[in-house]
Amino acid sequence: MRRIRTALTTLLTAIGLAAGLPAAPALAASDKVTATEVSFTGSGGVVLRGTVLAPTPGTARRPGIVMLEGAGNRGRAYLRPEAEAYTRHGVVTLVYDKRTVGYSMLHRDYSVLADDALAGLRLLRARADVDPTRLGLWALSEGAFVAPIAANRSTEVTFLITVGAVGTTPAAQTAWQYGQYLHHAGIRGSLPRTMQTTVARTTIDAHLFPEAGFDPVPVWQQVRQPVLARWGQLDRDALPRLSSQLIGSALDRGGNTHHSIRIVPGVNHNLHLTADAGFDRLPTIPADYADYETAWITDPTRVLTGPSIALAAEPAAPSLEPGAWYDTTWTQLAILLLLLCAFAGYQLAGAIQRIRRGVRRRSTRSARWLAVLAPVTIAGALAYLLFLLATAAKVTGPVVLGRPVPWLVLQLLALATVAATAAVAMTWRHHRQFGAADRIRLGLLTTGGVLFIPWAIHWGLLAP
Repeated sequence: MRRIRTALTTLLTAIGLAAGLPAAPALAASDKVTATEVSFTGSGGVVLRGTVLAPTPGTARRPGIVMLEGAGNRGRAYLRPEAEAYTRHGVVTLVYDKRTVGYSMLHRDYSVLADDALAGLRLLRARADVDPTRLGLWALSEGAFVAPIAANRSTEVTFLITVGAVGTTPAAQTAWQYGQYLHHAGIRGSLPRTMQTTVARTTIDAHLFPEAGFDPVPVWQQVRQPVLARWGQLDRDALPRLSSQLIGSALDRGGNTHHSIRIVPGVNHNLHLTADAGFDRLPTIPADYADYETAWITDPTRVLTGPSIALAAEPAAPSLEPGAWYDTTWTQLAILLLLLCAFAGYQLAGAIQRIRRGVRRRSTRSARWLAVLAPVTIAGALAYLLFLLATAAKVTGPVVLGRPVPWLVLQLLALATVAATAAVAMTWRHHRQFGAADRIRLGLLTTGGVLFIPWAIHWGLLAP
């Protein structure tokens, strides 16, 4: 085993020399990793729990990093492979469970999360094996919104390393990501537009998208610590080309001369290996993971040369400027209420007629179809769009004719609803054949069907 390890070390050193990395990094590698369970108090007195991973104890103090995960709350185990890679390179690493108090799908505050990160940094700083002059933050995706805020608040942060940082607002990034995953699934037509604009705008307007308008550029412009910002060549989440340009330009404008912008070839959003051009989330990290970063940590003020490539052009982020009056949440709720009243009123009036003996209820086949088709289509469309929203448009179902089967079925139901509306409207023209109660029922049904048409166009059901 020792001979094999020596041969691998020699090979990696040769690769490092060819890539421009230091031949003899100052951080001593270690095969042994010691894990210590810890707890510390974050913002607002919330107790956070984590794990400190440390190399085999030695005489010299080592660098330390606090790792910030991306969106969601997967727990410290999600970053354990990365943390162990850094620790094997001689870095004391803290991974911790993100707070659940004050962090959810509907509420989050990057300022609070930044204070949590600084609390973790203080925990590492108090350790005897950590060098306080080489103590930084490592942040993935959404964590890279948080890390520069923390860095601007404390000089105890001596460097930043980011992976898949986003340079736009979270709303623009999320809408762009919807398009990436939907197009990758072979989906064309109205659904990508609906998710990227209509759904995104509605969630923002309804305050269901926390921190939607957060602009990271001014925050990055204030960062003075050395920064190593890295993106995967196959990053399908973070607008890597635009984000790297925005963040690099912000650091330049702020006078930060110690930053490195690197594009890592062949890996995805979190710099992991990928078997699907970056659209998967395999847990496997490359064999040389953390080599470049730990070489940089030895002297963050030096710009290292190494593997980095130019990114190809990427689709522009969709515009999420406020839409017309009918795009607002209140307008859409009002339309849904009117539709509910129309179709429920039709059914209620029929029930009253059935109860009253001696009153004959008249209806038509088209009216009965419309009374079923419209509510089913409306409920199905809202349920499917909510499902896509919950899965970040990464799970769509089988695709036929460029459309997910559920969406194709909903579009066919919408067309059938329009046809039934036209048939009912023609019947209503001959209102003299019906009694007063039947005319009211058909009037309600026709009103609901007519109102359904602009609603369905707005949500993409009647668009190609």
